[in-house]
Amino acid sequence: MKDKSQTLSCVMIPMSERQLLLPNVTIAEVVDFASSEAGANTPDWLVGYLDWRGLTLPVISYDAANGGSLSVPGDNRGRIVVLNTIGEHHEQVPFMALVTQGIPSQTRLTEDQISQKDGEAGPADIMQVEVDGESAWIPNLEYLESLANQSHS
Repeated sequence: MKDKSQTLSCVMIPMSERQLLLPNVTIAEVVDFASSEAGANTPDWLVGYLDWRGLTLPVISYDAANGGSLSVPGDNRGRIVVLNTIGEHHEQVPFMALVTQGIPSQTRLTEDQISQKDGEAGPADIMQVEVDGESAWIPNLEYLESLANQSHS
């Protein structure tokens, strides 16, 4: 008999204050941490810019965008996750980038492996979930895209 449960390929992305859970399809590429400086008079959440495939992408600190502090990775552990955008700003900003505090890991999940938890959500969060006993947050990609669009204009 075949197992009819649906699995979804996901990625767990470590941030300094939490980890994020995203479907694989949202991720265009994971690259080593390297970005130009944000410069003066820029938003608190802007780490800098990434030159990627002929585009200049704003690199967003999820922690700072969520009301926390800006943290730049050390010890060569950090990466930049390039995300596909899907919201209303897709034409202007087809991709955006998030700085991580470690190497993202892939996982395959079924619906019964995920349960919603009560947690204090910030503006960049949709909800907190538990994945096989680990806490993770599903990010508000539309909010992050609106930030990327602000830095683009």
